[in-house]
Amino acid sequence: MAKWFMLTLVGEDRPGIVAKLTHALFEAGCNLGEASMMRLGGNFTMMLMVGFDGKAKALNDVIAPVSESLNLHLHVDEINAALHTHLEPDVRISVYGADRTGIVSEVTGALAESGLHILDLESDVAGSTESPLYIMHIEGHAAEGIDSLRAALNLMQDRGIETSLEEIDTLLG
Repeated sequence: MAKWFMLTLVGEDRPGIVAKLTHALFEAGCNLGEASMMRLGGNFTMMLMVGFDGKAKALNDVIAPVSESLNLHLHVDEINAALHTHLEPDVRISVYGADRTGIVSEVTGALAESGLHILDLESDVAGSTESPLYIMHIEGHAAEGIDSLRAALNLMQDRGIETSLEEIDTLLG
């Protein structure tokens, strides 16, 4: 039975990264699970669940030649995979505020105290060098309900951070 591993790769973005890596994994008989791949600041980052019959070192040996040829940093961890058992997001929150040290900590701390389990967070810096704007889009599960989150977000607005919250109606089955 295959064990599950988390591959993490980071490096300068260029065409063909996903194709070359997934081809090497396919050739090695790997099964792919959940993945997150994105560009951040001109770099490409990938987290990929991989089912593999061997050990972490053997999987590393499969991917290392490809990652080295693409100048990507590679990390392999054995994990306990929980496919098909994850929480579904029921809220989407957008946050906009003047970019400053601590804004992510302030917002996510308030949301965590209000029962939000963050499932996905994307952020960006917009505006100009003189007037940067920090933007976050969060999807999560409101374990303690929407009212608790709204109260936390109202406090953020009192601190000059604009927010919006929408409920996600996920149909399962």
